Amino acid sequence: MDTAELKVVIEAMVFASETPLRPERVAEALEIDRSAAKAVLDDLVGEYQRLGRGFVLLEAAEGYQFRTRPEHGEWLRRVLRNRPFRFSRAALETLAIIAYRQPITRAEIEYLRGVDSGGVVKTLLEKHLVRILGKKDIPGRPMIYGTTREFLELFGLRDLRGLPTLKEFSELSLDSSPLEEEGVTESSAPSREELN
Repeated sequence: MDTAELKVVIEAMVFASETPLRPERVAEALEIDRSAAKAVLDDLVGEYQRLGRGFVLLEAAEGYQFRTRPEHGEWLRRVLRNRPFRFSRAALETLAIIAYRQPITRAEIEYLRGVDSGGVVKTLLEKHLVRILGKKDIPGRPMIYGTTREFLELFGLRDLRGLPTLKEFSELSLDSSPLEEEGVTESSAPSREELN
């Protein structure tokens, strides 16, 4: 298979994949080196950036995925009649704590937030944004939590190293009135210092 044909086949693979496609999987399917698969994928990323089309090829969750451009979000919501995905403040705080402190127990999350977080953690588990990694080797053997590939996909992160620093996170505006997600309500909120 020559390079041009290889590029078209890999492009089709990424297009047909429901989740970000990893170079290892492409290499295995085509029986080529991972580095060759990654080089073609990176080349495609550059081509789609240069084309200026309505969608681009991006790295997300350690793979590659076609995505619409963020600046077209409002138009897409109008045509698809979707509401933007929003987190409640409690869910966002809990998710941030888990993302930055994983693996972490529920008690550690609640210590940082200062409130019961069982309902929020349960909702995040149901949405497949966090998962149970195992049990901590301490008395009581509490479960420990971490983020999932779906978390990386949702936030468009290649891996956890792409998370903003805590300083950048604390500068995000929390002043908007987020929609409370179903089953995720709390009466008290922690201070920003608790997240640092």
